[in-house]
Amino acid sequence: MSGRLWFFKRWRPRSLQARQLLAASVGLVAFLAIAGYALDAAFADTARANLQERLKNYARAYAAGIDFTRDRSLYIREQPPDPRFDTPGSGLYLQVVMPEGKGNSLSAEGPMLPTAGLLAPRQEVFEGPLPMIQIDGSPGAVYRYGWGLVWDADADPATEFPYTIYVMEDSRALGAQLRVFRGRVWFWMGGAGLILLMLQTVILQWSLRPMRRVITELTKVQRGETERMSERHPRELEPLTDSINAFIESERENLERQRNTLADLAHSLKTPLAVLRTQLDSGAHDQDLREEFDVQLRRMNNLVSYQLARAASSGHKLFSAPLPIESNAEEIVRGLEKVYAGKGVLCEFDIDAAARFHGEPGDLQELLGNLLENAFKWANRRVLLTARPLPAPGARRPGLVLSVDDDGPGIAPEDIAKVLQRGVRGDERVQGHGIGLSIVQDLIKDYRGELQVKRSPELGGARFEVQLPPGP
Repeated sequence: MSGRLWFFKRWRPRSLQARQLLAASVGLVAFLAIAGYALDAAFADTARANLQERLKNYARAYAAGIDFTRDRSLYIREQPPDPRFDTPGSGLYLQVVMPEGKGNSLSAEGPMLPTAGLLAPRQEVFEGPLPMIQIDGSPGAVYRYGWGLVWDADADPATEFPYTIYVMEDSRALGAQLRVFRGRVWFWMGGAGLILLMLQTVILQWSLRPMRRVITELTKVQRGETERMSERHPRELEPLTDSINAFIESERENLERQRNTLADLAHSLKTPLAVLRTQLDSGAHDQDLREEFDVQLRRMNNLVSYQLARAASSGHKLFSAPLPIESNAEEIVRGLEKVYAGKGVLCEFDIDAAARFHGEPGDLQELLGNLLENAFKWANRRVLLTARPLPAPGARRPGLVLSVDDDGPGIAPEDIAKVLQRGVRGDERVQGHGIGLSIVQDLIKDYRGELQVKRSPELGGARFEVQLPPGP
């Protein structure tokens, strides 16, 4: 059993091209074999039919020239229809069987022909090949046609007697025809088979070229030479290449999301850590220090839980309880005022009592924390947080307009797009990671909102305005 398994494993095709070429070759060979067999059988039947018709015509010709004497001796008046009838052992024989005996052509003198009997009047038979002995003693075979007749020359029933004409031909003549035909048929069919196999190989290579191109492009993607597969593929391969591209994009997005999540987490933990460092450096009392440590540790724990949940869900809940703006902002501002205590920045609130954030608490913390920290970093003395509801038609829940202003240097219009890119800082001399505003953009995009950066009309610095659309 192991030897058989090894054989099949060894000879099993290793590629689609080999499999298809093997299957097509087997099919082509089988077709040619069946076609050759059919042609051979058809030609053999036709040759036998022609032989029968020819022998029948000989018998008809002899019947027209045969006479019998009064003692019923055979007498042939006409010349034989074929000179071979007069040549001993020529392969073409005549035999006339009568009740009292039989008569032969000259060609039948010498060979031992098969035994023949009388046939009924108008009975016809075609037999063969029948064994015989050639004139030289060697074995042979003949095809025989027989025709039963009645002699009634005087129209006297008393003088009537039956007789049968047999015409025989050596089977070697028919065999020679069949051999010639078979040789030519298999020669031409073999040649046609070789041509078809070569043509089939060329067609198969051409038809599998798109598959090889897919493999080549996939190899380039694996090596990092290209980012995705091209879209120039046959319709049958488009679902495959589209799925591969979608998988590549998904993996790339997942990797990017994981990197961003780690960067966002590090950025989010920066402020609580800075608050703790400030408290330690300020020489605060133990009780105050413990309270601040407790607050910031809880905040860091919430930030870690939020970022992990956000990475797992890759989005936000569509239906969430409304969150107040002011209470969440106060907690963030208290920490930032400690971090930037040296600048003496004052943060003011202008928050409508009806303003609510409909989303995840962690999203609101991230949104406010990054916008306020950016404002504290660039402000000279003042920061303004404004929040008001965005009216919604009908019974839909209201949206939210949230803006953070500072009295710093502001941002030039041509630098806005660059500042909003992940990892880009507005001023390389200012400490930071350059991802806070990118986090803000990602959050706003998740909520289908819009971020606008312009100059603050109240404080003269930069204004970051967030508009979150009404909900369902």
